[in-house]
Amino acid sequence: MSTDENQPPTIHPVTNWADLGQEMWSYLTGKGAAVSYEFIEMEVEVPRDTGAEAPRAVWKLNGTLRVTTSDDELPGADQHRA
Repeated sequence: MSTDENQPPTIHPVTNWADLGQEMWSYLTGKGAAVSYEFIEMEVEVPRDTGAEAPRAVWKLNGTLRVTTSDDELPGADQHRA
């Protein structure tokens, strides 16, 4: 999704998680947005190589991940940006 002051938002097809992330980031940037995700004892297995038997690292998430957007003119919800 992209916006222009004189045009309605353009909606692009979302076919995978990467597309969804890119569209969300594009839409939220410049709007002072923040998205918080809360994880309770979540484990993510991250493969080192491709294939079903590839060795994996286990990442454990227990807490809040906050994603903020900002741009050149507006710091948005990023409290650490001057």
